[in-house]
Amino acid sequence: MMDAIRVLLCSAVLAGAAGQAGADGMRLETFGDAPETRWDYVSDRVMGGVSDGQATFRTENGEAFVHLTGRVSTENNGGFIQVRQRLAEPFPAGSGGIVLRVRGNGDRYFVHLRTTETSRPWYYYQAAFDTGPDWSEVRLPLADFKPSNAVLPATVDPETITSIGLVAFGRDHRADVSLASVTVY
Repeated sequence: MMDAIRVLLCSAVLAGAAGQAGADGMRLETFGDAPETRWDYVSDRVMGGVSDGQATFRTENGEAFVHLTGRVSTENNGGFIQVRQRLAEPFPAGSGGIVLRVRGNGDRYFVHLRTTETSRPWYYYQAAFDTGPDWSEVRLPLADFKPSNAVLPATVDPETITSIGLVAFGRDHRADVSLASVTVY
């Protein structure tokens, strides 16, 4: 009974963060109502890297989104730029994954999930997705997220997720990716 109450409370908090629920599940983010207060830009410069970029919050044709752009460089042991949101509450128990509404320059990008188990900055769970010039939905089951280190549990427990990040990662390239919504299913 307590688990059912917790799921309902977490569901209400997650749905309330975006102000609406989608047909596929609970909307975690739709980039309306001051998203810059929930999302932070981070690059490898925090650890001596030289990647450079920015995250801008925009609206086009009535659709709000974050636009992550920049130059990712693996020089000096770097290799990432990202925009991430720390979650007030973890995903509800039994969550299967996330659905993203994205567009980009045709490159591959990543979602990084951090959990209560990812105590070091280089610990995370990662899943990849490809982009194109038109808005599209990408479905990422939690089972597709792989740990960055062997000391982490092999699978993500949704009830331990503490943040979600949109990441340009791992190779020298120009990043250009937009994210309009995140839905938990």
